Amino acid sequence: MSMSSKSWQYRGHALALALCGLVLLSACKGDRIDPDAPAAEPVAALQQLARQVADNDLIGYARASVPPAQYERLQSAWAQGHSRWPLTELPLEGQLLPMLAALSEPDAPQRLQRSFDTQIAGQATGVRQAAHSMGLFGVQYLRNQTDYTDAQRAHYSQVVDVLSRWAAAAPLTDKQRARTTITLLTATARTTGLSTDAQLQTAGMEESLRRLGPFFKAFKTALASYGLSLDGALTGLRGEVVSALGNDAVVRVQYPLAGEQIEAQVRMTRRDGHWYVSRTLEEADALLQAAQAAQAEHDARQAAETEAAATVKDGASASAKP
Repeated sequence: MSMSSKSWQYRGHALALALCGLVLLSACKGDRIDPDAPAAEPVAALQQLARQVADNDLIGYARASVPPAQYERLQSAWAQGHSRWPLTELPLEGQLLPMLAALSEPDAPQRLQRSFDTQIAGQATGVRQAAHSMGLFGVQYLRNQTDYTDAQRAHYSQVVDVLSRWAAAAPLTDKQRARTTITLLTATARTTGLSTDAQLQTAGMEESLRRLGPFFKAFKTALASYGLSLDGALTGLRGEVVSALGNDAVVRVQYPLAGEQIEAQVRMTRRDGHWYVSRTLEEADALLQAAQAAQAEHDARQAAETEAAATVKDGASASAKP
């Protein structure tokens, strides 16, 4: 596997969760959903988001996640340096750039392969034990996390359990598979040209998402080679509306992950005639509010500096007069 230590393994599993978490946000109950039943509007909106992530269309995903006016404001906030949405929707989003930077280093393939050979190759029993421990730790961590609702904790606990069992059974210590994965991820990471926040800023939101699309595809391909199909989870998403009142609805969804069925509930909100994930709208609203305040502070500071410079210039001109 491409990860050079237990922390790299954890990041990989977290990103796996992230790709599912882009569209699945809550928790579980009920009978199996009929896959042949026509999708209600809120369900169809969720399935559209899932298909776009499966197709590695990160720009399409971003555009479909929020209303057009909000999307334009988010683009402006990125350009002004106040936002990195939708990357901020990823769990451990702060690790994305360090991971890209590490994978993009000239000696990354050799360095990661050496780390794999010394720390993971031939350690099947240790890796299985680590996967089991990670699952226990992850579930315990989620139980104590006050930032999540009970529904979110229930959902994420399911995902951690499944990923732990997958990791324990996957051929993570296979040397040839690791070499192939390392080659794929390092080569694709370099093509993004993104390893610093300054590079994200220069590229802009849509260009950054366009460049990251192939890397997400490569990452999913690597996981699929170990038996974890995120595209299968995304395209296999099914749902039904369990409650609806005005512009609010709750959707119960099911999706396959590593051979098991995960269930979740997602709150949806209708704006301007279209359905969106409520939590995405709420987080985008809060982000834009903070970005507006930051930009107002920046503009006020610039205006004060301009006024101060003008005062100094006027004073110098007055003293120079005979």
